[in-house]
Amino acid sequence: MATEQFDVVVIGSGPAGEGAALTAAKSHRSVAIVERYFEVGGGCTHWGTIPSKALRHAVKILHDLRRNPLLREFHEASRLTYPQLLASANKVIEAQVASRRRFYERNRVPVFFGEASFVDANTLEIQPATGKPTRISGKTIVIAAGSRPYHPPEVDFSHERVRDSDSILRYDQHPFSVTIYGAGVIGCEYASIFINLGAKVTLVNTHDRLLSFLDDEIAEALSYHLREQGCVIRHNEQFKTLEARERDVVLHLESGRKIKSDLLLWANGRTGNSDKLKLDRVGLKANSRGQIEVNRHYQTAVPHIYAVGDIGGPPALASAAYVQGSHAIQHMLDPSIPPHSSSTIPSGIYTIPEISSIGRNERELQEAKVPYEVGHCAFKNLARAQMTDERVGMLKIIFHAESMQVLGVHCFGDNASEIVHIGQTVMAGSNNDIRYFTQTTFNYPTMAEAYRVAAYNGLNRLT
Repeated sequence: MATEQFDVVVIGSGPAGEGAALTAAKSHRSVAIVERYFEVGGGCTHWGTIPSKALRHAVKILHDLRRNPLLREFHEASRLTYPQLLASANKVIEAQVASRRRFYERNRVPVFFGEASFVDANTLEIQPATGKPTRISGKTIVIAAGSRPYHPPEVDFSHERVRDSDSILRYDQHPFSVTIYGAGVIGCEYASIFINLGAKVTLVNTHDRLLSFLDDEIAEALSYHLREQGCVIRHNEQFKTLEARERDVVLHLESGRKIKSDLLLWANGRTGNSDKLKLDRVGLKANSRGQIEVNRHYQTAVPHIYAVGDIGGPPALASAAYVQGSHAIQHMLDPSIPPHSSSTIPSGIYTIPEISSIGRNERELQEAKVPYEVGHCAFKNLARAQMTDERVGMLKIIFHAESMQVLGVHCFGDNASEIVHIGQTVMAGSNNDIRYFTQTTFNYPTMAEAYRVAAYNGLNRLT
């Protein structure tokens, strides 16, 4: 079998694979992409980030329409169903795929469609959906195969009323009630979506609080707001069995509680797509969740093989994955570069309203005994929030009480994922100082002026 040679071969065309492939191509290396799906873009584009966030946006518009007294005459629009709202995501997916296809064409990166597996440390065999396999070889190989929802063997996902975070985007009915098992990022996002669609939502959390990696104040705000919207949250509960019936599903928990609903969304973990790669042929092994161990440059135990994105473990963010893929190639080109730091990666959680943060939270600083102070701005006090009627939320800035350095920015509210980037930019600069926000002119009225208000609030607390 003839083997085509490349400098770099990338497995997967999601954000991580795209970052690696385009960085290598722009560095004048010959590059090939292998994609098991029939279109480029990976899980992020087809059944993850893009469709779920497009759905969330459609639901948010519907929610705003229903509560706006100026738009009450458009009552027909408020009757849109879940399948109708899902359809709105298709155009976004098509546009994203077209853009990504052009990226590869412009940069002369061929895409091989099929399932990739290792033959040896430099050679991959690609089995297309139909036809004979082909082989390609790379001096450097980047595994960016992504992840999929974790399926415990005792849960029957073939039942139409039992869904994961991929198949929920193909559900063709409008549910009256939804149980979500798993209150991580995906679980909380879908709780927001369904509660704003008018469904009865029960969010089952296996831990004692929501999103424990967040700043406590932000996590508490999310919990309060979900409950205020009507979501029932059950903490410290564990799965026992699931009874999937023709008209409903019943979730049985170890505590003895039973929860009946139209639909169950299982949102408890993900698994790396490593099972078909035949890693044993190159001396690599995945852990119980299908993830491959890497160093801070995303190298595996085989130095010329990198693993980036979800398959390399946390933080499992589309935004981080692209940078990881790019960093892996930069390290290939120059092994002396410093390791990639995850501390500069902002989190974005697309609940309604959003959450975003960067840097350290109060709990971490207290444990490290760092002298710090906090500045707050409640969005309800901003003119722009009053105009848009997006009054829920706040901006929280944590800064060093002596050096004035900004240590963390945490935001809960509409457009939080955009607002956080102002703080990120200041934190990354050479003049990182809370007083930057008091000495800078912000457009008025804007949400950005929350930084000025929060900075003054914090500085006024100093003794």
